[in-house]
Amino acid sequence: MAPEFSSPQRRRALIVCLAVTALTVLDVTKANVALPSIEAALGASSTELQLIISGYVLAFGLALVPAGRLGDQRSRRLLFIVGLSIFTAMSLLCALAPTSEALLVARFAQGVGAGIQSPQVLGLLQTIFRGPERAKAFGAFGVTVGIAMAIGPTLGGLAIVIGGPQDGWRGIFFMNVPLGLTILALAVWALPRLPRGAPAALDMDPVGLSLLGVAVLGLMWPFLFTTGSPDDDPARWWVLLVSGAAVLALARWERRYAAAGRRPILPPGLLRTPSYRNGIALGTAYFAANPCLLLLTSLYLQQGTGLAPVFAGMVSISFALMNAVAAWLGSRVVNRIGRPLVVVGLTIVLLGATLLVLGVFLTPAPVTPWVLVGAMAVTGAGGGLVMSPNQTLTLAAVPTEQAGLAGSVGQLGQRIGGSIGTAVALAFFYSTVYRESGAVVTADRAVYQHSYLIGMLAAAAFVAVALAIGIADVRTRRRRL
Repeated sequence: MAPEFSSPQRRRALIVCLAVTALTVLDVTKANVALPSIEAALGASSTELQLIISGYVLAFGLALVPAGRLGDQRSRRLLFIVGLSIFTAMSLLCALAPTSEALLVARFAQGVGAGIQSPQVLGLLQTIFRGPERAKAFGAFGVTVGIAMAIGPTLGGLAIVIGGPQDGWRGIFFMNVPLGLTILALAVWALPRLPRGAPAALDMDPVGLSLLGVAVLGLMWPFLFTTGSPDDDPARWWVLLVSGAAVLALARWERRYAAAGRRPILPPGLLRTPSYRNGIALGTAYFAANPCLLLLTSLYLQQGTGLAPVFAGMVSISFALMNAVAAWLGSRVVNRIGRPLVVVGLTIVLLGATLLVLGVFLTPAPVTPWVLVGAMAVTGAGGGLVMSPNQTLTLAAVPTEQAGLAGSVGQLGQRIGGSIGTAVALAFFYSTVYRESGAVVTADRAVYQHSYLIGMLAAAAFVAVALAIGIADVRTRRRRL
């Protein structure tokens, strides 16, 4: 039987889980606006700048599944504390990095720390909360992710304003240190000591983990080195064949491992659960689109209209506010409405993306930011009806003893989607700039409008894929009734 927890215990644990979620998600988006400063301060190349963002996401994704599995079998509380400690220490090293190479190493290690603690959050929420309260907890989780992603660029811009264009980027990482130490102290005090999941010998499925790591690395590798520059090496795409071979080998190995009575890293029964499988696929496609919408809009406002980074980031605040409201409302009705609620949300996101493009093309530069504030509000409202309701539906049928692993696989899909989506959108954006102007510094507003349109079409395509998955899931469920 799963343990029971008092209301004060649940509230304290929820606050800690949401705080650390905000901290790690913020680090994905607030660093985006710092890239020009890092380039100027450290002389980083375009590939290094891409890796400063995507390397964090890659390390995050590679650590998720083994950390989720270990947390399920041992102590989620301990893994939470270990991961957060690594994240905080590496944030300090990022802030003090003397070279771009040192920053890359620290950034990768920072991602490992985030990947260790992140699956413990969903595992804890799945274990501590039940029924309608669980939906509300996941709703709060979705609100937190949405707000953190949206306000990250604003915080990054403020850090640059305070610290100056040369060293302001260091403040982006410095701010993690006091915040991380505070949350760490709260975690030691507030997180309940959960029963250790499996008193038997630790079973981590090392072969399965290795194959999964190769598959994930091979899938993300070519996108990590896609910058939109004419110098991008086309040979990088051959690595996808390695990823495909690893996926086939992993599927075969996991079946054999389960047949032998062992515990595979990706339990076949878990992936055969329709609500879980469809939710993972939908979430991956949506997370490929969501960062693109925010990043491309911030880039266009800075480079296409000359808006300062801090003000460009503020445009997404309306996204955050509406995302929070919609996620809260969605968490209250998702158990009654189900997947159709997510389909409605995705439709609204597509509408918002359309309004963003129209605002860029049809308004004069001084007015554009204000129009985009309204379009961002629409997009955020749709996103709020996607993120937390989909999280609730995805994990609804998952046993609590597999919550950490199930949540980590879902987040792995989100990290892969986000990394691929960001790389694709940026590649389309900058390749259009290079093609039409030959040099970023001489590009006029019309060039950036075209680049924004091409990048947003990629984002809209990812949303359309998520929408198709959601509609197919609704139809399948109706046929079963």
